[in-house]
Amino acid sequence: MRLFLVLSFVFFWLNTLAQDSWQAPESAKEINNPYAGNKIAAQMGQILYSKLCWTCHGKNGKGDGPAATNLSPKPKDFSSTYLQKQTDGELFWKLTNGKGMMVPYKYSLNEEKRWQLINYIRTLSVK
Repeated sequence: MRLFLVLSFVFFWLNTLAQDSWQAPESAKEINNPYAGNKIAAQMGQILYSKLCWTCHGKNGKGDGPAATNLSPKPKDFSSTYLQKQTDGELFWKLTNGKGMMVPYKYSLNEEKRWQLINYIRTLSVK
């Protein structure tokens, strides 16, 4: 019984670690944001965020939305240094392809709307 508990814990820990280290492929770093620095795109992204993202990621992007309590792994904190250090291309790739509970938005949002979300996420950085 003790061995079962230890193995269960190790499996859970490794599974959580693997999900938490979500890396976009190296090629994603080369994807350029055609709307970089565009304030209107960020405003449009905020509107999309308030419709699609806040329930998991929270109103301020901290990963503390009302649905977050039931999710494993927890939604990412968009204001974190770790997330903000990723390139726009990496974030775009993740938003496009999804993983686990994070849906792939390539089927429901065109590229422009996905870039708008990236621009809004950039406004959530720690100041």
